[in-house]
Amino acid sequence: MTTRVSGPEAALAQARLQDDLIVTGEAVALESRPASVGMRALGSMLDAIAVAAAAYLLLIAATPLLNQLNAAQLGVVQVVTVATIFVFVPVTVETLTRGRSLGKLATGIRVVRNDGGPIRMRHALVRALVGIGDLWLTLGAMAVISAILTRRGKRVGDILAGTYAVRIRGDDRALPPLIMPPELAAWAAGADIRRLPDGVGLAARQFLSRTGSMDRRAREDMGRQLAARIEPLVSPPPPWGTHPERFLAAVLVARRDREYAVGLRAREREDAEAAQVTRLPHQIAG
Repeated sequence: MTTRVSGPEAALAQARLQDDLIVTGEAVALESRPASVGMRALGSMLDAIAVAAAAYLLLIAATPLLNQLNAAQLGVVQVVTVATIFVFVPVTVETLTRGRSLGKLATGIRVVRNDGGPIRMRHALVRALVGIGDLWLTLGAMAVISAILTRRGKRVGDILAGTYAVRIRGDDRALPPLIMPPELAAWAAGADIRRLPDGVGLAARQFLSRTGSMDRRAREDMGRQLAARIEPLVSPPPPWGTHPERFLAAVLVARRDREYAVGLRAREREDAEAAQVTRLPHQIAG
């Protein structure tokens, strides 16, 4: 049915699809777009302004108390204040908000792990500690250079923590639902469809959602490539002459419906087992 065709436009389109896909630790597929260097810089500037304003207000409020301290006590207060402003507060905020700060909230970005999952305290701690050097001591120069040179716009703290920033505002586009092609419904109902390799099914899903915006030749080439990768996993093969995009849609819909049915049966079994566990033995009244 299919012939593998390669081409620079199809390869570029496929690479873009794979770059935009991340899979969380819970096996949830997400479409991510790394935040631009400009948006990250703007968010960092807003965070710096907020930190400076908070530090200034804190200094004004604490001035009467600071005037009563000796040099040793004043040094301790300074160390604690710096640690609180540059480490404790950023770590606490990013941990509780799952990767968002005031600047990130304003610019519509979020920090996530490399696999797309929410960051934890250890990620926020590494980012904050390294941020003292690549953000504050160098006035952001090191962070900007690193973001320009890395593929996902990572600063040094992101590289060491295993994180990066993604755009979340204006990126909540719902994918159009897949529908079983009527001419392939009977074939799909009896076909043996094995588990698709990691990334192939996701790439096919994203491809079908973007066909309307792709170049015609790149769309045809990529459709054939994806169909050629999935066809060996299906038995019997689809009817001769089936269009690659119709084949991909039929396979994905069949897999989705079967996995949904399996999940429903598993849920029913769990509910039945839970009912048996909570039932009193021998019908003894409580």
